[in-house]
Amino acid sequence: MGKVYLVGAGPGDPELITLKGLKAIQQSDIILYDRLVNEELLGYASKNAELIYCGKSPEHHSLTQDNINKLLCAYAKEDKIVTRLKGGDPFIFGRGGEEAMVLRENGLIFEIIPGITSGSAAPTYAGIPLTHRDYSSSVSFVSGVSKTGEEHERYWEHLAKSSDTLCIYMGVKSLPEICERLIRYGRHSTTPIAVIHWGTTEMQQTVTGTLEDITHVTEKLKNPSMIIIGEVVRLRDEIQWFNEETIEHFNPEVVIG
Repeated sequence: MGKVYLVGAGPGDPELITLKGLKAIQQSDIILYDRLVNEELLGYASKNAELIYCGKSPEHHSLTQDNINKLLCAYAKEDKIVTRLKGGDPFIFGRGGEEAMVLRENGLIFEIIPGITSGSAAPTYAGIPLTHRDYSSSVSFVSGVSKTGEEHERYWEHLAKSSDTLCIYMGVKSLPEICERLIRYGRHSTTPIAVIHWGTTEMQQTVTGTLEDITHVTEKLKNPSMIIIGEVVRLRDEIQWFNEETIEHFNPEVVIG
């Protein structure tokens, strides 16, 4: 039998991949890689390796998850060494758990190699610590895509009253609704918020504001972006260190390129 590596490629900066992840790329016969993987990493693959793009965007999936699962199993059964290369970490909104379950059900050998998730890396590059003893002692990694109806309301009511810092993935499209719900369920309207586009890369751009005013520029914000909500965002003024292409604080006229 072959073997499948579920590898976290990190948040965008190619130097943030782990040594173990890099070794998996180098020894693989097949690499299935996602949209948010920095393609510089593919340069470490063997010249004989087969590279298969299986990225997903909000509007288009090049391969369905079911087809990806079938490919992983098929190649492993052909005695291939397969790397499933994912942006960030496989087990944080990366469907790595689903793929691992399919591999186990098929009796295949696999290994999971963690990666640095954008939820921690993007704010770090933007100069925003997720915890600070004066501002935040708890953090939640949150999906901006959730169910509708009463369950959806309970979900956001719980988040509004739970962690000091919220790190929201896949939330740009629904940011106005997210801000409105957090305010409705108890977060102060002046709570600081940062939206970090293409974090850790040379294209990184950060916009800061509050829950009540950040929505004025939501039509200018793009994916992929991480949303950070909490008092720790205020520390960006002192800690910001990464040389962003554009460094902007909230301004109704700001344009995000």
